[in-house]
Amino acid sequence: MEVVDAEKNGRVDGEFWRQALLRLDTKGGSRLTPQRWLIISALIESGSHFTVEGLFHHVRRIDPRVGHSTVYRTLKLLSEAGLVLKHRFSDGLTRYELALGGLHDHLICTKCGTVAEFRDLLIEEHQQRVAAAHHFQVTSHDHKLYGICAKCRTA
Repeated sequence: MEVVDAEKNGRVDGEFWRQALLRLDTKGGSRLTPQRWLIISALIESGSHFTVEGLFHHVRRIDPRVGHSTVYRTLKLLSEAGLVLKHRFSDGLTRYELALGGLHDHLICTKCGTVAEFRDLLIEEHQQRVAAAHHFQVTSHDHKLYGICAKCRTA
């Protein structure tokens, strides 16, 4: 099992984002304003799971003129374009992540809420075998493991 490192696994690929954002800019009149660019830059920098509130506060420290609605609309636009994925974990918060990491699963700490990504080829292969045995075509999956992280266990 490998913990997924966003930088090493090509999730934050500048050229990919440049091309994707150019397509968004010309599709449906979605102008990429300076505030949207700021939000997108913050997403790329974080490379992790984030809440709307967390993203909003991060962006507001850089530009206090960015409003909640701009953050929500930008996330909605990116989600509809398939560039951002939405998750709901056991803490009830909606979290988002960049959708560029390929297949991966999540380890979620029930004490501190930390989310770690991992990739395990044996799990992926087994899921495919189960699906094939049931004549089922998997289009997506969501595998979450809940527990207590090492940091919380030692605290």
